[in-house]
Amino acid sequence: MELMHTVHVPAGRGPFPTILALHGFGASAHDLFGIAPLVSQVVPGDDVLFLCPQGPITLEIQPGQRGYAWFPLSGGGEIDPAALVGARGVLEGFVEDALAHYPIDPERLIVMGFSQGGVMAYDMALRDPERFAGLVALSSWLRGEVVDLIGHQPGVATLPIFVSHGTDDPMIQVDSGRESRDRLIAMGASPVYREYHMGHEIRAETLRDLVQWLEDKVLRPIALA
Repeated sequence: MELMHTVHVPAGRGPFPTILALHGFGASAHDLFGIAPLVSQVVPGDDVLFLCPQGPITLEIQPGQRGYAWFPLSGGGEIDPAALVGARGVLEGFVEDALAHYPIDPERLIVMGFSQGGVMAYDMALRDPERFAGLVALSSWLRGEVVDLIGHQPGVATLPIFVSHGTDDPMIQVDSGRESRDRLIAMGASPVYREYHMGHEIRAETLRDLVQWLEDKVLRPIALA
């Protein structure tokens, strides 16, 4: 596969519901992997495959320490549409390879992103909502230029979406989370939106609500069908 990645594959033959987890700017494929045990068995008897690819851009965080990103950021946080399209192509190629290589249930593929990874998750899922069983955006932002690139997609209306943000986030202000929610609604979506007393992070209460949402809105209705 083109992207370095970490993966939790449950025991058994599958296919398994799968969470594609996309890290934030300056992190790595290991950043979100620590939460895999907390969400890998949401529905009893129905383990979840957890797949964490690493962004293609290498950053020097400080001497001797590397981080990774999906696309470069300007000082003001603007997104270059061409860079986003390029990152999307790399990630879509990775997903196609993963579907061929791992026992993933393509009908139960959930994309989840934190911070910049959330931008990628928004772009992928809202552009092709029929492909994904759910969208999760944690401490991220749905920028206007991303919405413009996506255009109108009727399937967004039935796509389960979970959005969370910290009220004390110093990197992406909570107003960006609220703006994202409002843009989703304007696109015809019905997101579940949650705020927490936290910074730019994922806390236990966020994971608790996320797991409950996964069980109630995404996996259980399909698992029991």
